[in-house]
Amino acid sequence: MHLIQDGLFRSSGRFFPYNGLMTIRSIAAIVATTGGLVCLTTQPVAAQNTSQNNALRVLVSNGMKGTMEELQPQCEKAIGRSLAIQFGSTASLKKRIEMGEAFDVTIITTEAIGDLIKQGKLTGASRMDVGRSELGIGIRAGAPKPDIRTPEALKKTLQEAKSITYPQDGASRGSIEKMFERMGIAADVKPKIILAPGSGPATESVAAGQAAMVITLFSEIVPTHGVEILGPLPGEYQSDIRFGAATSATSKNAEAAKALIAFLSGPKAAPVLKAKGIEPR
Repeated sequence: MHLIQDGLFRSSGRFFPYNGLMTIRSIAAIVATTGGLVCLTTQPVAAQNTSQNNALRVLVSNGMKGTMEELQPQCEKAIGRSLAIQFGSTASLKKRIEMGEAFDVTIITTEAIGDLIKQGKLTGASRMDVGRSELGIGIRAGAPKPDIRTPEALKKTLQEAKSITYPQDGASRGSIEKMFERMGIAADVKPKIILAPGSGPATESVAAGQAAMVITLFSEIVPTHGVEILGPLPGEYQSDIRFGAATSATSKNAEAAKALIAFLSGPKAAPVLKAKGIEPR
């Protein structure tokens, strides 16, 4: 038996240089000379491909990013499968699903899940609520803490802020901009607004001192190093975003997908959800 390994072609105990360009004819000549057989060692690559093919593909909203990053090892242990997770805004993930991207489970806003079930993209019977996260304001750790406890105090703080950031395509953008309108300060704050290409860049820009404050979900503020929660928005301006999970209508891993959803909506995941700014269902 002969093999190609470590840059050498081995045949009947003899070694010949191999640089990946050796032709079939030259290999055959060596084999004929040595009277041996050739075996190419491809098992590690095959094993790697098998592992990747067996992974459960999961599309997750940025609002659940910190939670899923921490829960991933527990999830994988619970369902006996590895997870291949991709994060993005609910809007971008919804578009990808509508365009036919292959996946097994999605964890996005319940509103988007409802729309995708109507389109036949998700399995309605698999749908489960996971939790909700409130809107709040984050500031750079150690920065002065302005008052936002009342509507009047929040309005004053927003008007005096040097800059305000929030995710451009985040699920909370509509609620934030409606709040500005209701306060009558939309024109005042417009020059200060920095629309970020995602929740990560929004909160990270505050940590880096590029923006004075971020308005987004608690679950997007909590995981960011260097940013602390100033507080929730006052009651009349408060709103929350609800997250749910459902399986793809075309998933070939339905049982594992359902097991993942059951774990995320169960008691073992609840402590992590709370710690990351999400109130479990």
